[in-house]
Amino acid sequence: MKRIILAVTNDVVTDQRVDRTCRTLTQAGYSVTLIGRRLPDSPSLTSRPYSVCRMRLLFKRNVWFYAEYNVRLFLKLLFAPADAFWANDTDTLPACTLAALLRRRRLCFDAHELFPDVPELIGRPRVQAVWRKVERICLPRVDAAFTVCQSVADVYHSRYGINMTVVRNLPLSAVGSLKVRSTFAPPYTLLYQGAVNVGRGVRELVDAMQHLPQCRLVVAGVGDLYTSLLRYASTLDWSDRIQFLGRLEPDRLHALTAQAHLGLCLLEDLGLNYRYSLPNSPNPAPRKRKGRPTAFTSCVWPPTSIPPSSVGAPSRPTLANKSSPPPPPSSVGTTSSTFSSPHSAPCSNPPRFTLRPCLSGDFKKTHTRTPSLTPFI
Repeated sequence: MKRIILAVTNDVVTDQRVDRTCRTLTQAGYSVTLIGRRLPDSPSLTSRPYSVCRMRLLFKRNVWFYAEYNVRLFLKLLFAPADAFWANDTDTLPACTLAALLRRRRLCFDAHELFPDVPELIGRPRVQAVWRKVERICLPRVDAAFTVCQSVADVYHSRYGINMTVVRNLPLSAVGSLKVRSTFAPPYTLLYQGAVNVGRGVRELVDAMQHLPQCRLVVAGVGDLYTSLLRYASTLDWSDRIQFLGRLEPDRLHALTAQAHLGLCLLEDLGLNYRYSLPNSPNPAPRKRKGRPTAFTSCVWPPTSIPPSSVGAPSRPTLANKSSPPPPPSSVGTTSSTFSSPHSAPCSNPPRFTLRPCLSGDFKKTHTRTPSLTPFI
């Protein structure tokens, strides 16, 4: 059985994209190990069909955290049995790239965001330059690259000439397993779920509740502003209609979402990461670059599999010509209704083909009776 090691810098408890990736690879027949970190307040993990290793680190943030994490991750990857390494976001790329080069293993990269352009790095040009240098060195050595939306893929293509496949952030289908709210009467539940960080509009939502006496605001998630916003909300006259739940397990979050009247996602224009994120940038119609599709097409779960035996010696993808970059992300158009992630529910008008990514960098279109998606490797 082929073995894949995935790396992420969070404590993996609520990272649903990484969890779905691990489950997809496991169902495809791979032995999967996920490496993250363990914080003092990290809850214990529920049972998962793959192995999880969480490192206890001395440093919690800033340059010392990233340095310690990548050094310890590199030492693990250097000796752990593996056929491929999977880096989630730019902050895990240094260790994964170096280990893949030294051990001649395959390397995958999943960009959950434009890491050098997150709001926390705006106004810190030196730090941004360091992360862009990391991407400039590591990304040409990646065998397969993925990201969350076409606008982010276009930015990476224009910067580094690398073609990234889009795998949308969509939840597993839960039709019939959740109790959905059956009435639409006040008090109306307004739900924000996600990181409580700068630029997410949570402070504005708290203030707006003053003008919405028939509504209550529920905030599910934690982040840099969580404690300060919790104190601020407690001083308001309408604090009884604001509820902070902190981090929730995915099952509890799904049940809460089914009971809400309205979900809210407000992103300020604080850097390219928020500007080109999916809520602000609809995906364009599907395009191809040098024979490589830029999005997966899938209508069923679970996806069909590529045999693990297809993972062989590493070979590098062909990079696109940097002299002719695609249109900028600001020119994106309407979302194509036929595109979804491998975790989506069945659709009403499925396409008639499957896109099959291979670590060699080649993608083949195969006609099939039942449309489905092969896993990432």
